[in-house]
Amino acid sequence: MRIISGTWRSRPLIAPKGDTTRPTADRTRETLFSMLTSRLGSFEGLQVLDLFSGSGALGLEALSRGAAHCVFVEQDKAALDALETNIAKLGAGPQSEIKRGSALMLGPARKAYDLILMDPPYGTGAGAVALDKLSRLGWVASGALVSIETGNREDTVVKGFEIDTTRDIGKARLTLLRPV
Repeated sequence: MRIISGTWRSRPLIAPKGDTTRPTADRTRETLFSMLTSRLGSFEGLQVLDLFSGSGALGLEALSRGAAHCVFVEQDKAALDALETNIAKLGAGPQSEIKRGSALMLGPARKAYDLILMDPPYGTGAGAVALDKLSRLGWVASGALVSIETGNREDTVVKGFEIDTTRDIGKARLTLLRPV
């Protein structure tokens, strides 16, 4: 795994040890960020929320491309170790905050986020459940863009959100949503 573009382009990332997480493949991440760039234009100044963050590859990619700040939410110990290592190796500490625990356990937001990146376990529906809850708790800015990676046979439907686009890449499906 590596950073695709931006300040930290080509810098390697480590993946969590074990099989409890499934890091987003470089090809899938490259497709996702191409989709996001075509809609956002720039990542400059964005407030990013990376849920089910694993190694942090998605949030770190956004920071590399100019996002102002990223909150990473992860509960797995091995993933948290990899995430902390990756943040330290890139010097991303000042732009990063780690929340240890489940994305489903977050309380009311202190601020809303412009870009929400979600890579929940496939086949669980956890991404849609988390997005529904976090939307009600103020985590989603009115003009936000949300990405959820699921298995390619899964559909993502969340009340209060419309699907902007979906794209299948191998076993993965990327769904971009916007609040309505």
